[in-house]
Amino acid sequence: MMAGDMLADKGKVTVEQIGSPIGRRRDQEATLAGLGLNRLHRRRVLEDTPAVRGMIRKVRHLVRVVEDQG
Repeated sequence: MMAGDMLADKGKVTVEQIGSPIGRRRDQEATLAGLGLNRLHRRRVLEDTPAVRGMIRKVRHLVRVVEDQG
């Protein structure tokens, strides 16, 4: 399955880290780790659940939701 195919699946969300956790609260750093992010510009395709959406909302200044790969 290609990365583009995963985005087309219902129930998936792709997030990319765009900010550094350096100088941020420890809980924000832990939330990034929980999302599987630990380096700038790293992307993860995750299940679109309320828990994941809440984590994204908590660190919304450090991540972006990727809408389109092309």
